Amino acid sequence: MAAARKGSIDLSTRRHRPLINYEHHSGHILMLDKERLAQKSAKIARQVKSNPHDELPRLLSDINLDQELMELLARFCHGYDISLSLENVVRVACLANFLEMTESHCPNNLLNKALWFFKENIVHSWNNSIKAIKSAESVLRQAEKLGLMEFCVETLILEAIENPRLLGEPLMTNEEDEESECENREKETLVRPCIRRKLFDMDWKKSEDLASLPFKFYAPIIDRMSQRQVPPRYVAANLWQYAKNWIFSDDEVQLDKIDGQRETIEDLVRLIPNQTGLIPCACLCEMLRFAIGVEADEECRNALEFRIGMQLDQAETKDLLMPCNGYTNQEKYDAKCLRRILSHFYSNYNRDNFGSLRSVAALVDEFLAEIAADIDLKTATFVEVAELAIAVAEEGNEQRRDGIYRAVDVFLEKHKHLTESEKEDLCGKVLDCSKLSGEALQHAALNRRLPLRVVVNALFASQLKLRNVIPKAMGGEEGEGAEMEKMGSKVTKLERECLMMKREMERGGGGKREKKPSVWREMKRKFGCMSMRPDSDCHVKKKKKKVHPR
Repeated sequence: MAAARKGSIDLSTRRHRPLINYEHHSGHILMLDKERLAQKSAKIARQVKSNPHDELPRLLSDINLDQELMELLARFCHGYDISLSLENVVRVACLANFLEMTESHCPNNLLNKALWFFKENIVHSWNNSIKAIKSAESVLRQAEKLGLMEFCVETLILEAIENPRLLGEPLMTNEEDEESECENREKETLVRPCIRRKLFDMDWKKSEDLASLPFKFYAPIIDRMSQRQVPPRYVAANLWQYAKNWIFSDDEVQLDKIDGQRETIEDLVRLIPNQTGLIPCACLCEMLRFAIGVEADEECRNALEFRIGMQLDQAETKDLLMPCNGYTNQEKYDAKCLRRILSHFYSNYNRDNFGSLRSVAALVDEFLAEIAADIDLKTATFVEVAELAIAVAEEGNEQRRDGIYRAVDVFLEKHKHLTESEKEDLCGKVLDCSKLSGEALQHAALNRRLPLRVVVNALFASQLKLRNVIPKAMGGEEGEGAEMEKMGSKVTKLERECLMMKREMERGGGGKREKKPSVWREMKRKFGCMSMRPDSDCHVKKKKKKVHPR
């Protein structure tokens, strides 16, 4: 027969038998006809007997055959050696099972060869089981029916129970975990030589990654591992690895993949073991940010918010900057999300642990200062978060409110359209000058962004602090009462003059008025601050750098 194309189906007749032709490596053409295949396949033999005129392509139309399988089938039927591998053995076994190429029909048949190879090379091997599962995507139903998938899955579970590090290193550890692992290593030392352990440590790092499997294979396997008591921290580590491989591999949400990504993040969150503290707060926040972006269901978002709340003291400001969802919301960050996370924190908070509460108080202060720079942030939203910050600070017995003042200053700088009345209303709700440090009060006294009433309150609070400090410095010297009386009189006079100047400023009038001295200059003169810069726009010093969302 002249040059037949490799893998082509030739419907010409050779004694009226349709042929499937394959080119052998020697250059010869292998011709597979239905009679030759019927000698190996009980299924084809029955079909040929009942429908002798059916062509071979029609007889094979019910099974998914690719170029490699068809060539292997032709070689086997012609008596040549076949090359079975980790990547094709599952598909070959499914093909042989479908065609009923069993020992009862013909000795040394294909199904027996494939199952023997599978047993010798895949069962009890972590790496080979993963490779075999990957190869089974096109014949999944047949592989499950034949039991091959179950063998692979069971192998992975047993290997993970014995060597959980095959799933990856835990993302977080605690003392109990470390003690338990040390005990296990001590026991292992008694029964296994040190060289054996070192070899395993080298081997697991080269192992196939379970998280490389498509999700339809991965999800049931990792779920069964959790049910079979594989340590949760290793399961969680592998789930996070899966998220990095399949979800966070792109810099942004892909619109053409959004449905699949939504389903994946929802299922991944459901697969996280119930224990808390398995995944770092930053990773949980990244998952939540992605879930918001793909509009994952409420159950998924709530579960992530709950887990974040349970370990909120570990978070950083940038972790909590969740984007607002929806086109109608112009604000950049979701303040209501923070409120929900805080409620989870409080519902499980141990009141003896003041350290975690103070960490959360500082975190909320920094969050407030960060969102204050959003020019689209509404005053009501700012006040809402500020009240949360105040509540957390009071719960933690934190007296200073410098963080609130810093955020107010940023907000006023970015929202210059606010009227004096709106500024006074805002400051009246969230700012308490009596709880500011001396440095913050000094800044407030010179801050032209603040309403005049707040500046006066800052000056007054400064004098009250001096009243408490000076007597201690004087050590009970004579004249202390007179000094305090003089200082109180000075403050009262200063406040009265400031209010008078404010009324002058608020007076309308179309006529030309006599030029008055600068209100700020007068205030500083009265308070003895003339040596300082007239226009101070610097913010209160802050130890931590400003953070930005990723």
